Amino acid sequence: MVGAHLRSQTPSSLAVLWPDLPLDDGVARRIVGRVVGEDRDDLEGVRGLSRRLAAEIAARSHTLRLEVVDRRASRIDPFVKYLFRAADGRVFEAVRIPLERPRWSVCVSSQAGCALGCVFCETGRLGLERGLEPWEIVEQVLTVRREGPERPVTGVVFQGQGEPFQNYDNVIRAAEILRDPCGARIGGDRITISTVGVLPMMERYTAEGHPYRLILSLTSALQDKRAGLVPLARRHPVDALAAAMRRHAEKRGGPVNLAWVLMAGINTGADEARALGRLFAGVRVRLSAIDVNDPTGRFHPPDDAERSRFFSALAGNGIGFVRRYSGGADIHAACGMLASQSTGGTAFPRRGRRGRAEDAEKNNE
Repeated sequence: MVGAHLRSQTPSSLAVLWPDLPLDDGVARRIVGRVVGEDRDDLEGVRGLSRRLAAEIAARSHTLRLEVVDRRASRIDPFVKYLFRAADGRVFEAVRIPLERPRWSVCVSSQAGCALGCVFCETGRLGLERGLEPWEIVEQVLTVRREGPERPVTGVVFQGQGEPFQNYDNVIRAAEILRDPCGARIGGDRITISTVGVLPMMERYTAEGHPYRLILSLTSALQDKRAGLVPLARRHPVDALAAAMRRHAEKRGGPVNLAWVLMAGINTGADEARALGRLFAGVRVRLSAIDVNDPTGRFHPPDDAERSRFFSALAGNGIGFVRRYSGGADIHAACGMLASQSTGGTAFPRRGRRGRAEDAEKNNE
């Protein structure tokens, strides 16, 4: 498709996209309001936009949509997984997450596939195909909003397929569009970007001062063990990542946010809790723990006793934690572990089921 995608633009980027066109900031805001805020494809009747200028913009741009290949509603809980196909045939997923109060959060993909190969992550077994364009990320959220108008979308978490910081510029642009008052109007503090630990981009992110919540998917605080689970840890060790997160928290304020995928017999020991206590001594930490959801059967979630012992060890070492509900297990909908599968669950043609989720995604409440 030739030309710029209008849903890849913020008002400020659109205003300067075509220097030869008389497109001022106000009209640019109203165009973004039309194609993102109102979720429409046409520019008819945009205030301050002449028909001639609208036709010229339409000739230089497009508003292509993603194809929704499949929608799967969990039989266990009210989670829905979407499978999207782009124009080039690449497929990727998003998950609609029902929060305890009547709102939606959306777990979005930032890449088709992933290059990092974390051994417990289903997406890592796919390999990387390409990064998603900003509009392809935005469209995942718009699809959920469009198909579930009974609840507002108030949160987005970049924790689906792909490593967001390996598609940095497009992820930041998408977050800006989602946050913009003319766009999806989602608060910056309700947008979470999760990284497995791309250290140079973490440092860039902190230096640029973005308002979105940064969460490090650590999963082990022991260097040798983490390197066996997350190959990138061989390049960016645990202590360097912890130092970067401490600097980020110091600059922004608030706690260090960590994600932890619980795997029985692997990362639930007291040694992990002690290592976390050492790495983050004197710093407030909020660790979000979620049970592994591995369709291969290689990794298993801990039982209640093992999980309770780990949580007690965390508390004993001064590490604050929250247990996240791992929703949509039958459709492999756990954030960070998505793969391009459409098996399981119940297919439905348009609208998802309504329902209450217990502590579905506290990071976006």
